Amino acid sequence: MIYTDRFKGRTAIVTGAASGLGKAAAKRIVAEGGAVVLWDLNADALEAAKAEIGAAGVVALDVSDQAAVAAAAKQSAEILGKIDILINSAGITGATVPVWEFPVDSWLKVMDINLNGLFYCCREVIPYMLDGGYGRIVNVASVAGKEGNPNASAYSASKAGVIGLTKSLGKELATKGVIVNALTPATFESPILAQLPQSQVDYMRSKIPMGRLGVVDESAATVCFMASEECSFTTASVFDTSGGRTTY
Repeated sequence: MIYTDRFKGRTAIVTGAASGLGKAAAKRIVAEGGAVVLWDLNADALEAAKAEIGAAGVVALDVSDQAAVAAAAKQSAEILGKIDILINSAGITGATVPVWEFPVDSWLKVMDINLNGLFYCCREVIPYMLDGGYGRIVNVASVAGKEGNPNASAYSASKAGVIGLTKSLGKELATKGVIVNALTPATFESPILAQLPQSQVDYMRSKIPMGRLGVVDESAATVCFMASEECSFTTASVFDTSGGRTTY
């Protein structure tokens, strides 16, 4: 269901917006009256997403580059006039091996993008929200951050860090008009699955009581509630879209 005017007058930045959950959430925000700037590393895919969604602008960047994030936040504020919403959806999976075989460079890259990059985005965008006295931040974590997936230690650890950062940040901003929550989806159909061996996807499906992978629009619907004015008395919290895998 599309709520036609839910985001009327609101502006958003969405990271990882060229595909998957980021793109689906951005598309829905625009459909519901909002203006969105898309951030992603893939410049070509960004331009295609902009045309498809009707986004206000795009910024091609690596979120693990703090200076690039600061510049992108400034550019986005100029395009949008203000920043009301930040959806942090950019992320990678890393290697699929036991800890004692895990490549150090892969570990560091996962942390740089999934956790450090998310921190940079929050750090650079929040001042614009504070200036406006309003904000909604949605950090995309994972059930792996709650339970830990074997052979995915970097991903699991990074997403656990996202949950912890969300809880801390939400409390810091609780009286400032800025709401911060995290989403912990189970595996859903997304381009990120191409980074994983089929055996890992099968394992994750087997852990879902509903017996299927999620659909991206299911998580996008929850993200958009979290990003809306309706989400007004829940902060520093975690929303679950896991088909029953996690219930806490």
